[in-house]
Amino acid sequence: MEKMIREPLGVPDQSSLKHVSVLGRGSFGYVSLKRGPDFRLYAKKSSSSFNHLKNLEKELRIMLCFRNHPRIVQASSPVVHLEIQPEGCHIYMEFASKGTLFNMISKFRGNPMPQNMIKRAALMIIQGLDALHSHGYVHCDLKPANVLVFPSTTFGEPWDLKLADFGSSKEPSTDSRSLFPGTEQYMPPESFGHDGVMGPAVDIWSLGCMVIQMFGGWPEMMGDCYMWRLPKLISPVANDFLMRCLELQPSRRATAAELLSHPFVAERISVPLPEMLPCHYSFLRFPSAIIDKVMEELSRKQGGMMV
Repeated sequence: MEKMIREPLGVPDQSSLKHVSVLGRGSFGYVSLKRGPDFRLYAKKSSSSFNHLKNLEKELRIMLCFRNHPRIVQASSPVVHLEIQPEGCHIYMEFASKGTLFNMISKFRGNPMPQNMIKRAALMIIQGLDALHSHGYVHCDLKPANVLVFPSTTFGEPWDLKLADFGSSKEPSTDSRSLFPGTEQYMPPESFGHDGVMGPAVDIWSLGCMVIQMFGGWPEMMGDCYMWRLPKLISPVANDFLMRCLELQPSRRATAAELLSHPFVAERISVPLPEMLPCHYSFLRFPSAIIDKVMEELSRKQGGMMV
C-alpha cells in the first residue's frame, strides 16, 4: 500500500449536528446524512441495538487502517459512539455526494455503460482491492451498492470511487468460516456451504460480476449459485479480463495486483471501438461444460443429485 499521510480526524461535535435525511437502510440499521455548523456533511451509520456493535467496530478499524487511501472510504471519527437510552451505536464517515455505483448503473436502465466509464470504475475498484489484499484483508461483500461515488480529485474527470461497508470483511489471521457469506449474486461457487472459502479470490469473482453488470448483464439462478448473462458480445480485451476474474478455480483467478496491468484497465480507448454484434443472450462467460462442472460441484457439496 502506498505511503499515506495520517492527518487528524475531524471529529464531529454530535450536539451540533443537524439531521438532513436518511440515505439508506439495511439489515444493520440505517445511514443518515448529518450537517455540521460549518456546513460540512457526514454520513452516520447507525444500529438500533448492540447486536451489530462488532461489525461497526470492525468497519471502523479497517477504515482507520487505510486512512487517507484514495480508494477506501474514510472515517470521520476514531471511535464507535454508544447510546444507552435508547440502545444503539453508530460511526461517522465521509459523505458520498454522488451516491453509489449501483445508482450509477441504474441510470442506464439495463443498457451498457460506456466502456471508458466501465474501465475507469473497474480500475478504481481494483486499486482498492489491491490495497486490502496486500495487507491481508478481504472485502467479502463486494457489490455496486458497497462502492461509493465521490466528486473526482482529478482534473477533467467527473467522479472517483471508493470501497465501503467492511462490516462483513475478513481481517488478517481470522477464520473465514464464521463470516457472513456476502450477497449471493456476486459470490463464487466455492463460497457456498458451511466450509465456504473467503479468500481474496472471492473479491475478484465479485469484481467480474460487477463488470458484467456495468456491461448491461444480469444474474440468473442456477442451482444454489448465480450465473451472469450478457446481452451483447464485448471486446476481446474485456472478455479476457472477465475470464481472468471468473475462473472457476480460485487459485487460477487473477490477483488484484495482476489485474492492475491488464490492458482492459491499463490502456485508455483512443479511438471508437467497432460496434459488437448482438448474441442471443447466451452465457457468454460460461459454456455448457463449465456450467455442468459448477452443478456437479454444488451437488457434491450438498451430498445429493440436483434436479
